[in-house]
Amino acid sequence: MRSVAVTNIGSLITNDHSLGLGLLGELSDAAILIENGLVAWVGSSGAVPETDESIDVEGRTVLPGFVDSHAHLMFAGDRASEFSARMAGESYAAGGIRTTVAATRAATDQELEDNFMRLAGELRSSGITTFETKSGYGLTTKDEARALRIASKHTSETTYLGAHVVPSEFADRPDDYVALVTGEMLDQVADSAKWIDVFCDRGAFTVEQAREILTAGKERGLQPRIHANQLQQGGGIQLAVEMDCASADHCTHFDAKDIDALAGSNTVATLLPGAEFSTRANYPDARKLWDAGVKVALATDCNPGSSYTSSMPFCIAVAVRDMHFTVEQAIWSATKGGAKALRRDDIGAIKVGMRADLIDLNAPSALHLAYRPGVNLINKTYTSEDFK
Repeated sequence: MRSVAVTNIGSLITNDHSLGLGLLGELSDAAILIENGLVAWVGSSGAVPETDESIDVEGRTVLPGFVDSHAHLMFAGDRASEFSARMAGESYAAGGIRTTVAATRAATDQELEDNFMRLAGELRSSGITTFETKSGYGLTTKDEARALRIASKHTSETTYLGAHVVPSEFADRPDDYVALVTGEMLDQVADSAKWIDVFCDRGAFTVEQAREILTAGKERGLQPRIHANQLQQGGGIQLAVEMDCASADHCTHFDAKDIDALAGSNTVATLLPGAEFSTRANYPDARKLWDAGVKVALATDCNPGSSYTSSMPFCIAVAVRDMHFTVEQAIWSATKGGAKALRRDDIGAIKVGMRADLIDLNAPSALHLAYRPGVNLINKTYTSEDFK
């Protein structure tokens, strides 16, 4: 069994609340013992047990790998001109997704996988050690199935999003498209997907349609999550709680009833600051969610239309600046919060028995993630596989 010690850690973010050291469980002058890819011991750098190998991080900060619980990496083409138009005054609408659908359908499997791997590499470079990714840019049975088949080779967190928007060929027959999504298409993708998602919002799917889609997915063994309330106040968050969705994502618009519903549920509110940044939308006030006891996650929403960023540090900085997170809350949401949004208990913290997914940060504290926006502070990203 391979054993590795990570020593001389100036600031170690454990996310271990049981330590009684605040939200992040921060330790100073710390070390970690890793055995066969799992954390076996956490303590003082001067008391680390003997190991086969040692990594001296020279007083830098170590924190859990970021967990990106909402991304769209299976696509072709780009929508830079659409972004430019928004910056010139046009508003964002869900219909822009159809531009990417056309490019994705025309791409080869190799082109889709190459683009996926390029973006997955960017995620890792930004400190992301676990990521979820969705289909949703094929919107035919064949294209949704191949997207998930390709994605499932590279991550276990795959999401069926056939209900992204109604494709143009079904524009006058939305109920027929819902029947396809819940029938033949679901049958073909179920073996390659862990989750089922639906865009429940203006210009996409109604609450009633979303309930039907999520119910069908649950009956096939997929776990539900939902795009909710990005474009307007609606019933998406309430539906998320009703259906026991792992997460309600976006939550740009919410009211007191939505907050109460989330606070009393197992559903995580996943906020996506890159989307508000890229669409010039109003940012949600995360402080209201935190104050009510809602579990909150941060994710990149990496996609070609409304949030073409793969940088979790960027999302942390924007969340602190414009969503009223404290820095500690933003870091927790990008690590432990993301793990909760994927209903995972083996990632998102540095505790005995958990995967040794780590970020070696070139800074004296994790506060610098928000304090130094736009600066690449990631010295190295490790996953548990690196220690086996």
